Amino acid sequence: MASDTTSLPLPARGAVPHLALADSVPTGPDGPDTLVVPVFTGESGIEVGGTAASPVPEPAQVELWKMLVAVGATGSRGEVTTLPAVEGTDVTTILAVGLGDADTVTSDDIRAAAGTASRSLRSARHVASLLGLLDLPAAVEGHALGAYRYDGQKAADPDRTDVGTVTVVGRGEDAAERFTHACAVVEAVTLARDLVNAPANALYPESYAEVVRAATTGTGVEVEVLDEHQLEEQGFGGIVGVGRGSARPPRLVRMTWSPEGDRSAGDGDAADGAAPTVALVGKGITFDTGGISLKPGASMDAMISDMGGSAAVIASVIAAAELDLPLTVTATVPLAENMPDGNATRPGDVLRHYNGTTTEVLNTDAEGRLVLADAIARACEDNPRYLIETATLTGAQLVALGDRTPGIMGSPAFRDAVAGISREVGENAWPMPLPPELNEALTSDVADIRNISGSRSGGMLVAGHYLGRFVTEGVEWVHIDVAGPAYNTGSAYGYTPKRGTGVPVRTIIATLEWLAAGGTTADDGEEPAGE
Repeated sequence: MASDTTSLPLPARGAVPHLALADSVPTGPDGPDTLVVPVFTGESGIEVGGTAASPVPEPAQVELWKMLVAVGATGSRGEVTTLPAVEGTDVTTILAVGLGDADTVTSDDIRAAAGTASRSLRSARHVASLLGLLDLPAAVEGHALGAYRYDGQKAADPDRTDVGTVTVVGRGEDAAERFTHACAVVEAVTLARDLVNAPANALYPESYAEVVRAATTGTGVEVEVLDEHQLEEQGFGGIVGVGRGSARPPRLVRMTWSPEGDRSAGDGDAADGAAPTVALVGKGITFDTGGISLKPGASMDAMISDMGGSAAVIASVIAAAELDLPLTVTATVPLAENMPDGNATRPGDVLRHYNGTTTEVLNTDAEGRLVLADAIARACEDNPRYLIETATLTGAQLVALGDRTPGIMGSPAFRDAVAGISREVGENAWPMPLPPELNEALTSDVADIRNISGSRSGGMLVAGHYLGRFVTEGVEWVHIDVAGPAYNTGSAYGYTPKRGTGVPVRTIIATLEWLAAGGTTADDGEEPAGE
């Protein structure tokens, strides 16, 4: 089942090319004008080929090799060389993309090469790519996500050109299935990027909830929305407290995908072969000024991305439905805008969360954990076996791991499993510890817990401990901090554009698929932190 996101109530959508699959390079008047060919570094220089049963005739490969040597191409990773077509290829342009040593090429190398190729071919009408003969899903994802273009509300440019169609050449009995799966992943990542890129005057809690309703129409995903009055009545003190300073009141969105026949265990445990239930939670701060603990003005515009975690889990639930995954997935998504006005929460205020725990707020710019605490407590009421939570949570993540590496914390075995999956799909999360002394640093004199420690040290890990306090015993959980990776403030690279990246959508989807296929975490004797 495919979601229809073309009519979402957003001011703008990003664009990706039309994707097609073929077992050879198409010919004829509607055939491609550009052919993407992988090349490699070898002991004696650049090598052409490396694809099983390449559709490029051998004489044409030899001629292409001569031209590449003549222009000094090496086949190194990330190198792109544009050449005129050679006899035997029914195109006008050949783009040779370097993959480095053929013996060490990974799926993400292919994904990055495809993305780089797409960004180099803005004027191509129809591109055929042989990268799919190396790894079909990686080539599809790379070409589409690398070509993604978000122009927002700029005036239409009559001279603008985009890649119209990308036909990925792939073979095998399951080629169509792998292609369809990759297209679903592309759709999910693109949706997350579009949500992150939307300006805060268009995407605020109330409108965001309506976007979710529209995006799930026809998918089989059930949606429930609590408004500010219901949140107050039901005791969601963290969400209400953070949203109090904004003229746009908060919301809590609940999304549930249950496969036909409810093939997952209702009590959270896998029984009689049923897959476990999984809870997703994502931070949805639609804009973050820091509240009374006001952020510096420089680069505050990037805080439209502070709902990147919510975008990832929303897109992942829709993908679970589109892929018909045999497990129940429920997302609990707190939406609020963190603004400073006369009603805003102050440093020193005490908030009472959904599960009754009280928090002394010492810094209103540590607001993400306040809304997530409520959402995690509510998600655990469903008795899931696993809980995956993600957020653009701490600047400490960037200090510790940089702009591109998510930090992942939580139940040790599940943490390591999800980190491994993340590295397999190219999102490269890194497992982080939760030292017990940092948990002790959250002790408050006037509440059950404080929202920051008294030290600058280990800020990402302190946040992990805070969230762990709200996870019910027996639930295996992970927290993925994507403060840097969810929003690229630098130049585009590989298949990653400027602005919204869609991280960690692919990690979440792959983890859900792993769990649905019977993946489990071994008991290593350690207790989840925060219990």
